[in-house]
Amino acid sequence: MPDYPVRMGHLSTEYTGFPADVIPLQYQALLLTDERRMQAFADAIAQAVQPGMRVLDLGAGTGVLSYFAARAGGVVTAIECEPRVFATARSALRAATGDTVRILHADARDYLPDEPIDLVLCEMLHVGLLRERQVEVIGAFKRRYLHHMGGPLPRFLPEATVQAVQPVEQDFTYMGYTVPAPVFQLPESRQPRTVEAAPPQVFQQFFYSSPLPSRCGADLVFVAERPAVVNAVRLITKNLLTLTYDPAGSVDWTMNYLVVPVNEPVEVLPGDEVRVRFDYAPGDEIPVLTDGLRISVPAHAH
Repeated sequence: MPDYPVRMGHLSTEYTGFPADVIPLQYQALLLTDERRMQAFADAIAQAVQPGMRVLDLGAGTGVLSYFAARAGGVVTAIECEPRVFATARSALRAATGDTVRILHADARDYLPDEPIDLVLCEMLHVGLLRERQVEVIGAFKRRYLHHMGGPLPRFLPEATVQAVQPVEQDFTYMGYTVPAPVFQLPESRQPRTVEAAPPQVFQQFFYSSPLPSRCGADLVFVAERPAVVNAVRLITKNLLTLTYDPAGSVDWTMNYLVVPVNEPVEVLPGDEVRVRFDYAPGDEIPVLTDGLRISVPAHAH
């Protein structure tokens, strides 16, 4: 399997046919080769975890985030439900950390710790907050935790998510064969197939410690900067993994861009307004976004 799937966030769920919260070992392992993702989480965890801090890793996968937290001095409990992934993570964590990390075969969707936690790690992320259960799992955990433990809530990593969208003209033709289908792009790479009709605009931002969104929606008007046939939009999801205070800033991870086609392309000229509308729930499949995606040029734009 080519290397690029691992660069799609938790891309594996897009191609395996497995439920979004059951990711087989071979795809979990592929995520370890994504150096950009790995370095961002390693840096963020090193910043956030202090020696003796109680850390809970919800949906631990291969256990690498738990390993980073234990390396920083955290007292870590890791939760993983997929049997083969759990067994592999348990073996790898024991080899790397001894008994420092306690790993439990349990479901992150209903697990509740026995004692208060300082930091929760949860990486069930997909660009656009599609497909995977990050918002659902953290939201349910917060409700259980407050009910049984009271406040305050622990810190979360990622701490926040910012989402943006932009109208684009995408070349979906490959060796003469046209397939308008969703595609992923590396943020750091040049994209010769993409014409950016207008700059991106933020449509959603939130902290995981705050009330979580029940919808991911946009109704935005862009001003075209160049001639284009807008036949797609590009979703951009930036995760603020941890905030830093000295110096002030954050450790960020921008996921692979997701370009999705629209059903009815529109032609725009410089200065034209382009309206982009969509609405879906966190965790929805990509077709829910594409089926409800609408692009239009207001009548007065010309």
